[in-house]
Amino acid sequence: MQEAIEQCEKCHDVCIRTVTHCLDQGNSHAETDHITALLDCIDFCATCVNFMLRDSPAHRRVCEICAEVCDTCAVSCERFPDDKVVSACAKDCRRCAESCRKMAGT
Repeated sequence: MQEAIEQCEKCHDVCIRTVTHCLDQGNSHAETDHITALLDCIDFCATCVNFMLRDSPAHRRVCEICAEVCDTCAVSCERFPDDKVVSACAKDCRRCAESCRKMAGT
């Protein structure tokens, strides 16, 4: 569980930095669907960490949904392969999604 907590915390932090970067870049980086994917990932990673830290009986289901949200964010970030910040975010989202899938048992 500790690995999943750490991956969610890292993903949360990276997505926050990426939102700021994307808003600074403007244009397609700041499109509503992309920013929404990042914000969803930020919120769900934080929620997932909270559920795991308190060993909630619902943490497996929350981890399953978190993996889906992280995958969606990664797909959105992968639209910007030439942007190092956004590409790094995509990779962190993929790692977090994998870790959450392991926690969910899926």
